[in-house]
Amino acid sequence: MMQENSGHPVNPAQAAACCRPIDRLLCPELFRAIGDPTRASLLACLAKCGRPCTVTEIAACCSVDLSVVSRHLALMERGGLLASSKQGRTVSYAVRYVELAGLLRALADELEQCCERTPGSADCASDGCAPGCA
Repeated sequence: MMQENSGHPVNPAQAAACCRPIDRLLCPELFRAIGDPTRASLLACLAKCGRPCTVTEIAACCSVDLSVVSRHLALMERGGLLASSKQGRTVSYAVRYVELAGLLRALADELEQCCERTPGSADCASDGCAPGCA
């Protein structure tokens, strides 16, 4: 089934295939983990430290209760920003520098490729991804 958008036919299958790489990179958990000011501050604290830190050490960087910091760190781990290790009852967190940089770099590359498509260009018109083109 073809849909119309701005007067141009859009093939949903083509649009879905085109958008897969960027959809995969726009991970809601990652942006949720980055998007909170407290979590951004915790990430900066860990990055400045340059080594795995315990929850207590990380909590000392900000004026937030230890249990709240622990919940923020767990969410950041689920979002792929951090890795954790446990020794007894002590949990340490570290920034996943390589993975995070790789993901952000890949997202930037995909966005740059989207920007290269200009209205009326041959690749834009042929792939069905940008209905406002051509």
